[in-house]
Amino acid sequence: MKTTELGSQGLRVPVQGFGAMGMSAFYGEGDERESTATLNRALDLGITLIDTAEAYGPFENEKLISRALGHRRDEIVLATKFGTEFDDDGTPHGLNGRPAYVHRAADRSLRHLGTDVIDLYYLHRVDPATPIEETVGAMGELVTAGKVRYLGLSEAAADTVRRAHAVHPISALQSELSLFTQDLLGNGIKATLDELGIGLVAFSPMGRGFLSGAITTVDDLAPDDARRGLPRFSPQSIEANLRLVDEVRSIAAARGATAAQIALAWVAAQGAVPIPGTKRRAYLEENAAAADLVLTDGELAALHEAVPPRAVSGARNTEQGLATTNR
Repeated sequence: MKTTELGSQGLRVPVQGFGAMGMSAFYGEGDERESTATLNRALDLGITLIDTAEAYGPFENEKLISRALGHRRDEIVLATKFGTEFDDDGTPHGLNGRPAYVHRAADRSLRHLGTDVIDLYYLHRVDPATPIEETVGAMGELVTAGKVRYLGLSEAAADTVRRAHAVHPISALQSELSLFTQDLLGNGIKATLDELGIGLVAFSPMGRGFLSGAITTVDDLAPDDARRGLPRFSPQSIEANLRLVDEVRSIAAARGATAAQIALAWVAAQGAVPIPGTKRRAYLEENAAAADLVLTDGELAALHEAVPPRAVSGARNTEQGLATTNR
């Protein structure tokens, strides 16, 4: 798979990464055997940017990555995140960006991941009670100590990114970006990243699975799937948004591609590295094929007309979830 520079500090990654969250959290029951096979197949395909977080489980996803890929650690660009304070038993205590917790969380992630260095360490969500300068200063200490190679933020506002970058170089911002969620393209965040030489990593690049075309009713989701609680996945929103998915599918068919591949290629065209997640090898290989798909200007224009942001029904997250973003 082709590679690209992520940020301007020397971090090089494949043009498509892998989001491992759903293997352990939020998207229904996992299957460790298939997850292990899928993760190893991702590396075989050159998808070496593996994204996890302490919150996924909590801790279980990091441990899964260690069990599945520990023997191939040297092949991986390993990314994880911290931000919500957890006791060692997984009890959550809200956001915590204080320096002491930065160090505690990093040491725990290193143990769970079975490694002595994290390639890309993100602040998962900004703690409004702690100045970003203090949090990133502590993250920078991890780089100095050799425990972390590069730093990132997730779902942070443009001014926060700028302030953080002034303390220590930030290599990447991870935020939601898809045909269904285009906010950061128009609110100054992407422009700030381009100005500062910071890369963009896009989570949920297929609209949390919507743009794959596999979700046609809420009953397609497992009973414990967290998407059931999101406004965009209410029965009314699903019905409205399926019409947009049909438009994407038509554009994809004309190109001899799937809707998922067109959705991923659109994200890449915005200058981002998508990190789609899946639990199965078949979908992984479909996603990976999108890395070689370059959309024409005409196709991009057709997608802009087919999926105008205001036409998407339902917010991308709950009010509580949105309250932790873009600050």
